[in-house]
Amino acid sequence: MTTTEGQVRTGTTKSGLTHRVRSGPGSVRTRADHAVGVTGPSDHVLDRMRWQRRYTANLLIADTAVVCGAVLLAQFIRFGQASLAPGTEDHSATVYSVLIAMLWLSALAGFHARSTKIVGRGIEEYRRVVEGSLWTFVTIALAELLFKLELARGYLAVALPAGIIGLLLVRSLVRKHVARARVNGRYRTAVLAVGRTGAIARLADEFERNPSDGMEIVGACVPGSGSAGESLPSGCHKGIPILGDETAILEAIDACSADTVAIVGTDHLDVHEIRKLTWKLEPTGVNLVVSPGVLDIAISRLAVLPVAGLPLLQIGRPQYRDARRFQKRAFDFCFALAALMAALPILLLAAVAIKLSSKGPIFYSSQRIGLGGKPFGMLKLRTMVPDADKMLASLLDSNECGGQMFKIRDDPRITPVGRFLRRFSIDELPQFINVLRQEMSVVGPRPLFTLPGEQFDGDSEHRLLVKPGITGLWQVSGRSDLAWADAMRLDLSYVDNCSMTSDLVIIAKTVRSVFERRGAY
Repeated sequence: MTTTEGQVRTGTTKSGLTHRVRSGPGSVRTRADHAVGVTGPSDHVLDRMRWQRRYTANLLIADTAVVCGAVLLAQFIRFGQASLAPGTEDHSATVYSVLIAMLWLSALAGFHARSTKIVGRGIEEYRRVVEGSLWTFVTIALAELLFKLELARGYLAVALPAGIIGLLLVRSLVRKHVARARVNGRYRTAVLAVGRTGAIARLADEFERNPSDGMEIVGACVPGSGSAGESLPSGCHKGIPILGDETAILEAIDACSADTVAIVGTDHLDVHEIRKLTWKLEPTGVNLVVSPGVLDIAISRLAVLPVAGLPLLQIGRPQYRDARRFQKRAFDFCFALAALMAALPILLLAAVAIKLSSKGPIFYSSQRIGLGGKPFGMLKLRTMVPDADKMLASLLDSNECGGQMFKIRDDPRITPVGRFLRRFSIDELPQFINVLRQEMSVVGPRPLFTLPGEQFDGDSEHRLLVKPGITGLWQVSGRSDLAWADAMRLDLSYVDNCSMTSDLVIIAKTVRSVFERRGAY
């Protein structure tokens, strides 16, 4: 479509965002803008800047309220209500509280705990809050040691945990609000992707798979493409218009009202062209990101190395060897023992229900493949009729998972009591005995079994580098509702990136998934 001088061109992106591009004498350009051929920030960029400013301001207010509340609580507990009274002659405690609050808020700002770049990024948001808070109180502790103050210890005991819990709670609530808004079409980032069609399609799939991250590809510049007006092939991804090649990035930004340019492959843009592109994007307010072309790599394994003036991305080795360390084994043993003791009444009730409702044993041992390909018997409470394994061959055609897994939503072999036990994952509790036997871990890839005619491929073998787990990434990401390929990918991601921190996060999410009964059947 062509436009005459002074004409306003409008359009609608896939997410429903309306864009306007004005050309001709009516557009406002600075001298520098004329030099590079771009206008100032678009309406969509200005909208992003406005909601980000509101986000930062609201978060600052919330942080201030939490920090002030924490130090006042510490002052009240340390010195009593009299220290807070307006008529108190000794104001040293109040002055101390004000100084701590100012130092704390300054530390949060210094660690960029309210940066819009980490909005909705989860662990990174929480990490900066914790680091800023700990830095504050380490500074206070050193000052107390050097100047022999007698106030700090009481404050540390109360203000630190109260403040950190409050700040993390605020981040959690804000994150849920932003994620909910992004799923509903707000606070979204309109992305112009530059690269080959396959790479753009994969990036678009990941964005659609995680709508709470708020990224959406609204246009593409494909090297070697002809004039604008085409779309990505249906075999790659539908609905993304091709707006030219890598030389038409600035025009494409106007055409699709993008506020971010994502380069997915730099084979057609060298370092000098990318540097020039950053200069051209500067007056527009459009962000520039470069995808390194790697997937499912934890941030802890990535490091930027400045070598010869070039920022090189170093990817650390997979962490699966660390998963066998003493720390993880000790955690597994203590957690499994505590879980079995806590669940003992539930196990006794379930055993009675199983015995009264159907004939057969209480426990069921399923042959699975463990660490290094060694088979073991995974314990479960029996939820099926006796001799259910003999009926498996007749049900293989109804398998809803594929791969080395077998699941059907209405399995005729499951008893009424068994269906209830599966709904709340009670049948999985005996697997903590497998953990005590060191056959399984609390967190790890789901143990596989070999179906008739199925062979382990390279991906499945890679999962055998760590112990299988009672829970894992795929269980907290959809459980039985996930496709086999997605479940395999999540398990492989865990194998390469596992850590004690990720284990604790997965355990917490597992508890929530069990109570929400998502994907359990």
